[in-house]
Amino acid sequence: MRRALCVGIDLYTFGALRGCVSDAERMAALLAKHEDGTPNFECKKLVAPNGGGNDIVTRVKLKQAIEQLFKDKADVALLHFSGHGTENNLGGYLVTQDAKAYDEGVAMADVLKLANDSKADEVVILLDCCHSGNIGNVPAIDNAKALLRDGVSILTASRGDQVSVEASGSGLFTSLVGDALEGAAADLLGEVTASSIYAFVEGALGAWDQRPLFKAHVSKVVALRKCQAPIDTALLRELPVLFPVPAEDLPLSPEFESTCEKKDDAKNKIFCKLQTLSRFHLVVPTGADHMYYAAMHSKACRLTASGRYYWRLAKDNRI
Repeated sequence: MRRALCVGIDLYTFGALRGCVSDAERMAALLAKHEDGTPNFECKKLVAPNGGGNDIVTRVKLKQAIEQLFKDKADVALLHFSGHGTENNLGGYLVTQDAKAYDEGVAMADVLKLANDSKADEVVILLDCCHSGNIGNVPAIDNAKALLRDGVSILTASRGDQVSVEASGSGLFTSLVGDALEGAAADLLGEVTASSIYAFVEGALGAWDQRPLFKAHVSKVVALRKCQAPIDTALLRELPVLFPVPAEDLPLSPEFESTCEKKDDAKNKIFCKLQTLSRFHLVVPTGADHMYYAAMHSKACRLTASGRYYWRLAKDNRI
């Protein structure tokens, strides 16, 4: 039970955009399936132009779609919006095609209320629009504080006082989010989460660029998409076998190395696994610059901090 609503609006009479519809379509395609093709989110798109008919995305239509997204029980309910955003002294707005003065579109405060009242276990909101950082803020209380119920994560393209830019026919923010979902933000298990997406996007934008915001009140981290794991998960599960005590070094000897005349096949099989773990910075040699020299000079190897983290996951049967 995972639902996603992807909204993209290009056609505005007061300032057309170019990449929002393609952004929504890319997001829907990525979220619909994991990398291996298994189903992920059941996606709906709300775009303008829609390729047929003259329907426009009005304030009523957008608010109704968001309400339907959040109202029923779900494991995860995800909203992605790409279009114009604006703000006034009452807060921020997702601008719809029928926007006019004092009725700009769907108030971000209304989106937040629907998210906070949602029956979905986890709610994720991704906003690629100007002034998107206003969502979650309550001007009447303190515009620097966000009010989120447990299970809500918000990732925005920019701060509340910043614009969001398009680049190469796509929103810069959504372009980076899409890359993250394709695997750029995946961990060693192949999982992409809201927090890893933010870390990837934030790191890709410089000090002079728009600054993304991440607001969350969560007690667990949910994978939004699963990609091909860069390392065999079965090998990660072997960490407690290879290192019975995670803080202790594992002694090596020339018999571990395949080029040694005294090579031991059983030890060499273990060494091949250790070398793979070393390539992913889970294991490092001690007393030598390379695993080969650690073996040939009878040194040792040990788990890194990341290695100990995955050791604990394997020990607790969590991977």
